[in-house]
Amino acid sequence: MINRNWKMVLPVAAMLVLPLSACASNPNNGAQNNDPSPTVSASNTESTANAGAASTEPAKEPVKVVWWHSMSGELGTAADKLVSDFNASHPDIKVEGVFQGTYDESLNKLKASMDSKSGPSLIQVYEIGSKFMIDSGAVTPVQQFIDEEKYDVSTLEPNISSYYTFDGKQYSMPFNTSNPILYYNKDLFKKAGIENPPTTYQEVADDAKKLTEGNVTGASFAIYGWFMEQLLANQGKDLVNNGNGRESSATESLVNQEAAATTLTWWKSMVDNKSALNLGRKTDDTKKAFLAGQIAMTLDSTASLRGIVDGAAGKFEVGTAFLPKPDTSSEGGVVVGGASLWVLNNKSAEEQKAAWEFIKYLAEPAVQAEWHISTGYFPITTKAYDEQIVKDNLAKYPQFQTAVDQLHASKPSTASQGAVMGVFPDARQTVEGAIEEVFSGKKDIKAALDDAAKQITEKIDIYNKTVSK
Repeated sequence: MINRNWKMVLPVAAMLVLPLSACASNPNNGAQNNDPSPTVSASNTESTANAGAASTEPAKEPVKVVWWHSMSGELGTAADKLVSDFNASHPDIKVEGVFQGTYDESLNKLKASMDSKSGPSLIQVYEIGSKFMIDSGAVTPVQQFIDEEKYDVSTLEPNISSYYTFDGKQYSMPFNTSNPILYYNKDLFKKAGIENPPTTYQEVADDAKKLTEGNVTGASFAIYGWFMEQLLANQGKDLVNNGNGRESSATESLVNQEAAATTLTWWKSMVDNKSALNLGRKTDDTKKAFLAGQIAMTLDSTASLRGIVDGAAGKFEVGTAFLPKPDTSSEGGVVVGGASLWVLNNKSAEEQKAAWEFIKYLAEPAVQAEWHISTGYFPITTKAYDEQIVKDNLAKYPQFQTAVDQLHASKPSTASQGAVMGVFPDARQTVEGAIEEVFSGKKDIKAALDDAAKQITEKIDIYNKTVSK
């Protein structure tokens, strides 16, 4: 039965999700030929016949698990292989992976399916949809399965699993995980006489000036709300109040705090003095400019690392570094991005358990190692790093060690654990709009951030009133 909270959340669906741009018994058991022999005594004929009848019953159909995901292209191919490998080794379960478009599109389709049984057993939801999934009442927390079988979670990366843990309960299992790092062109750095990558805002600004020459501009960072969120977390600053929405539901946006103003001031100064290009919101555009040698530094996801390194092969050497922070900041860390897997509670207990078996399979070290190699996403278990293919991959792509070290260096706090709010997708776009207003000169930094904070706070208030009814 669908929890009534789901329908309560529906009125604010448009505000929450905006359109943006996978070892049991052999199934043949019991099918042996037990036809009675014609010489069997009459006293045994009935029991033998019954045994024969039982043995000819059709094999039990495998439990079907429908998994909705948003992995396309090469990621989709890797996801399909996970499903195929699982099905081959688990004859009593059949997982059907179904691509449902972007994260936003998939979540919209989920909402539309909830009044029927047409929805999935399992769904991949991006990290900023977590609050919405919890408030919907439509999920069975994976903590229930963890507790029932005393599943060992000690090897899960704590800085990853903590994002999906609320009130001491793990609601979903992390699947594809990333965070942002600084990418830089080592050849251009060497030409400019810069030996080491920058670690602070000031060093980034200084290096960007030195690197800007001729057809090369020092840097370009996409106007992406995720980057602002990460740069705040890297200073140990929460994005919303009430412990980043984890102590109790957030009621206020903190995007207009001093740390955000400092960050935007630094960023805008580079755009103004033309040592950084403003290429808009799309990370694909900054990535293309970086690979073309037009910019010397950029921010991008760790999930892009393999593509960036391979794309630069034969042209220049790619360097990677931690996300920069202000000179005066020593606290903080990065927040994981990506998505996790949620079990829907309007399916039978048998189907939910089968979905959990698939989740456990995906978390196995060897499977995570293969997923990591194929996609560039972090392994969610520390044991995956013991797999030889991961060791070989780190040898081939040593730049990925930066991503691993940055994740492990992040200090646990509500800031690095990540913000929680039901209107997160909309809030992210609001922040992006504010940054654009600052760069275009339409508003000064304080006004833009104050207005953004006010708009987000109002939307949080509407959401909270809706789900509390």
